[in-house]
Amino acid sequence: MHNNPKEHTVTLIIGSSGQLGSELASTLLKERPDKILICCDLHQGPAPDGAIFETLDVLDQSKLEDMIRRHGVQEIYHLAAMLSAKGEQNPAMAWRLNMEGLLNVLELSVKYGVGRVFWPSSIAAFGPGTPRDLVPQWPVMDPRTVYGISKLSGELWCQYYVQRFGLDVRSLRYPGIISWRTPPGGGTTDYAVEIFHEALRCGAYTSFLQAHTRLPMMYIDDAVRATLELMQADGERLSVRTSYNITAMSFTPLELAEAIQRRLPHFQIDYRVDFRQAIADTWPAVIDDQVARDDWGWNHHFDLSALVDEMLTNLAAIRERQR
Repeated sequence: MHNNPKEHTVTLIIGSSGQLGSELASTLLKERPDKILICCDLHQGPAPDGAIFETLDVLDQSKLEDMIRRHGVQEIYHLAAMLSAKGEQNPAMAWRLNMEGLLNVLELSVKYGVGRVFWPSSIAAFGPGTPRDLVPQWPVMDPRTVYGISKLSGELWCQYYVQRFGLDVRSLRYPGIISWRTPPGGGTTDYAVEIFHEALRCGAYTSFLQAHTRLPMMYIDDAVRATLELMQADGERLSVRTSYNITAMSFTPLELAEAIQRRLPHFQIDYRVDFRQAIADTWPAVIDDQVARDDWGWNHHFDLSALVDEMLTNLAAIRERQR
């Protein structure tokens, strides 16, 4: 057991094989080489050099308890969830995974004195009653998907555990996250990842969202940095204990395609709208994240142009190595 917090910080990432978890794990080890990092996911997956990997179903409370106790965990990033599009195909399972998993983490964190917990919310927590443009930090929230319902409920549970038990829980309402390192995970904003793979593979992409569907987005490096900056922030400065609005840019499938065409002139896009359009229609177009910027100094680094350059350059390099 690792039981000397003065020598090491023992961090557990639940859902470490996913898009955010895999990036977060490698970044944590680079920035904090003194950290003991435990990575876990439902199935055996990759973990960065220097990390420990164990399989875990977060719904298995006894195994999670054993892991927290055995390693002396002091900090948890709980990222395991069923995302929006997959959640609509299996709503009962999505609710169970997203809610019971969070409650297991919160309960055990209180029981074992875990110092700090991070849990991600999402723009899916908003709904048709939320303003479409420049959504404030405290808007009407009336989600219409099981994923969104679980995120709004989770925000309130996090706030409850802060107020009732003094557990230091922190959260961000992520927009669509775009990464070249991991495949899409079943979300409604996945088109903004898929489009780059298809642009390089065959020079064309069929979008499942309409051309003018504007959604908030963020490059993965900004998402990871925002997460770590929030976790390192002075708790006295945090005015939000549900979840912080955060964003970097907003664009439509057409605008993203045009940005790609400026680099790949022969690229073409067409549209075959499916059930994910109805989900996107309940989400905001532009987020106001001024509270995060004021409270802990959040500032994004990547705009649309920089995002497109990063995605095309890195994916093209991968394709070249695979030849």
